Amino acid sequence: MHTVGICGSDVHYWKHGCIGDFVLTAPMVLGHESSGVICAVGEGVSDLKEGDRVAIEPGTPCRTCSYCKKGRYNLCAKMNFCATPPYHGSLCRRYNHQADFCYKLPDHVSLEEGALLEPLSVGVHACNRAGITIGSNVLVCGAGPIGLVTLLTAKACGASKVAITDLDEGRLKKARELGADYTIKVESRDGRDMARKVQELLGPADQTVECTGAESSIHTGIYATKSGGVLVIVGMGKSKITLPIVDALCREVDIRGIFRYVNCYPTALAMVASGRVNVKPLITHHFKLEESLQAFETSRTGAGGAIKVLIHCNKE
Repeated sequence: MHTVGICGSDVHYWKHGCIGDFVLTAPMVLGHESSGVICAVGEGVSDLKEGDRVAIEPGTPCRTCSYCKKGRYNLCAKMNFCATPPYHGSLCRRYNHQADFCYKLPDHVSLEEGALLEPLSVGVHACNRAGITIGSNVLVCGAGPIGLVTLLTAKACGASKVAITDLDEGRLKKARELGADYTIKVESRDGRDMARKVQELLGPADQTVECTGAESSIHTGIYATKSGGVLVIVGMGKSKITLPIVDALCREVDIRGIFRYVNCYPTALAMVASGRVNVKPLITHHFKLEESLQAFETSRTGAGGAIKVLIHCNKE
């Protein structure tokens, strides 16, 4: 049995054949949000066995470079990451992976929840980089899958108030169901105007996590963040954009990026296993492996209110 979630990068590779400097030069298997049941283990593996259900952290680093040794293995130049050229992904019936990047699931955590540890880990890393803690006032820009897991994580970190923005009223409704204190529909590309609307409800944000990559939304993030606060940019849009950088500099707004996640899977699993975070409401659609094309179209278009689309690769 094997479960794979579809994310935005999968759809982007499918439609465009590249993401930034990562360019397809040959056919590639997609998929990196995965969980499954172990059918065999290699020599020397002692902490996992056949039949164990595991979540699969999709990147394996070299383990020996300076970044790996300092605990920032997500920056390893030799990272082997599922569904990132030239490495195949996990959208298949059987997949081989390094044992130390497979995390055994407790009996009460489903394979579906295990697959969603991947996007949840992005939210964990973003909140760690932002420094979100008890009492924080947090703005999340974008109520797509990553914005929603960031909302869930910020609440689990103890944020007192979380506001979230989006263009789509359906996603804002889902955000309210998941615990957002304020939802703001984006009706203007003027970052200052949107920031005023945010601050009327939330006040100045201690931390902002931008999850869309849209230039106007990043502007909103800068203006809405309090002086001395932190803006973490998660969304990847255009490779070059214009920013109101003087405003950020004069107010000492720290602008930070994230790349995937690092040492976050154990935290994400603990959050789900303890009940602090419930990712089940994010799952909206299920497909068989043979229905992958339909699954990708559903994810791409958002048909039927799609948020997280899962493909089940087990044979019936």
